[in-house]
Amino acid sequence: MNLSIPENVDRIINKLQDRGYEAYIVGGCVRDALLNKVPNDWDITTNALPYEVKEIFKRTVDTGIAHGTVTVLMDKEAYELTTYRVDGEYEDGRHPKNVSFTPSLIEDLKRRDFTINAMAYEKKRGLVDVFNGVEDLNNKIIRAVGRAEERFKEDGLRLMRAIRFASKLGFTIHEDTYKAIKSMAWNLENISPERINVELTKILVSDHPEYFDLAYRCGLTKYFMPEWDRCMETEQNTPHHYANVGEHTLKALQIVENDLILRLSILLHDIGKPEAKTTDVSGRDHFKKHGKYGEKLGYTILKRLRFDNKTIKLVTRLIKYHDLRPKANEVEVRKAMNLIGKDIFPLYLKVQKADLLAQSTYKRDEKFLRYNKVLSLYELIKERGDCVQLKDLAISGKDLLDLGIKKGEKIGYILNKLLEMVIEKPELNCKENLIYIVKNKEI
Repeated sequence: MNLSIPENVDRIINKLQDRGYEAYIVGGCVRDALLNKVPNDWDITTNALPYEVKEIFKRTVDTGIAHGTVTVLMDKEAYELTTYRVDGEYEDGRHPKNVSFTPSLIEDLKRRDFTINAMAYEKKRGLVDVFNGVEDLNNKIIRAVGRAEERFKEDGLRLMRAIRFASKLGFTIHEDTYKAIKSMAWNLENISPERINVELTKILVSDHPEYFDLAYRCGLTKYFMPEWDRCMETEQNTPHHYANVGEHTLKALQIVENDLILRLSILLHDIGKPEAKTTDVSGRDHFKKHGKYGEKLGYTILKRLRFDNKTIKLVTRLIKYHDLRPKANEVEVRKAMNLIGKDIFPLYLKVQKADLLAQSTYKRDEKFLRYNKVLSLYELIKERGDCVQLKDLAISGKDLLDLGIKKGEKIGYILNKLLEMVIEKPELNCKENLIYIVKNKEI
């Protein structure tokens, strides 16, 4: 078996071998190469100690020297070299108390998370696969190395990583590993929100975002998003839906395009439904104002998981307005663009389309007749450059000051009134017209 390795990686391995050391590419890059994917990173493992690596290579950075990792700089690229090691006792469910170096590659591979990530390769010896990672790759299985409970006890983040790799590759989690995730779910409490954020994000932008359901099935979501558990328990007795809130959301995740903002918005678009749910005398469920409830819950969840403020602002706005259904005429579409925001209106349309497609077929033709008209009108308004926000208004606060209008709330009031008029009649948006309206007190 011959794997294609970048020239610089080959040079590093050869240089170590020329000095009498072992060296292999290891982990994810081996996995990806075997899957005919281009690895993002090329990690190298060696029996050379960190100080020996530093002696061999002129340009290095001590990126994780205590854990045996030295970054070698070659040309304009950086490559991590890690000494074979054995992890000490894990005290916090995430990090080993200490590590000790070992001359054995096999001992190093034993500490890794999953069989598909516990392979090493170099041209002379070929593939080192003592845990049958190739077999699991061929069978599309995620399986923990050794005893699964031990791997998850060592590092609780591996609970999420198992689901992340399953979603990335479209694999199935092995039965024993799946059971261990469920029994060890409590260890996720030891993991920081920032680390969970990274894994959640990778699940959502994978080819199978619906695998997020595994996090619920394994009992993980109650530790970082308990609001989701309520969605999976909230039925929707309405002709507009054929599934519960969570199942509907998982379907919509499969439909919406691969973009983090869109997928976060879909994941949380109905998060307010459990709180908003009411049932009428006929037994039909209603979810009035669930967008408003969802906006608040979405903010809480995204803050908890340490998403950045820009992402939170965009996603919560899309949650709030995802169910807004403007009438299919130009004025109403311009009003909706003003309300939602001209910048995110196309995202709102994509979220709404995925939401509609994940519903039942009840009145689907009628719903999409309105939706497609709104989409066409939006494209027309956008192409024409109609004013739908204050910054596109042909008159400014300074212009009003020049007209003798005093500072304060009156300027804001006048500008907003002019914007309302322009949204109704776009042809009014020229400076002369607006000045005339202000001077003649037509507001």
